[in-house]
Amino acid sequence: MELTSGLAKRPYDLRHAGISFGLYSGVDPAECARRAGQSIEVLFRHYVKFLDGVREQANRLIEQSMEEWDRVSRGEAPMG
Repeated sequence: MELTSGLAKRPYDLRHAGISFGLYSGVDPAECARRAGQSIEVLFRHYVKFLDGVREQANRLIEQSMEEWDRVSRGEAPMG
């Protein structure tokens, strides 16, 4: 039995949306590439515009870790 759905008409669009959403959400690009069944080089070539959000998230994570390191270095209890 076939279902009629607008989603089934363009499966590539769903794949593209899934990869784009993963990258925008901060999923590691290597993991996105693995899940998409493509090389990291191909992912970077076609999805580079979505990596700005990843960079910003990575910077926030690094900054949080540095702040945590400073707290622990001063002898304060770790957050978490």
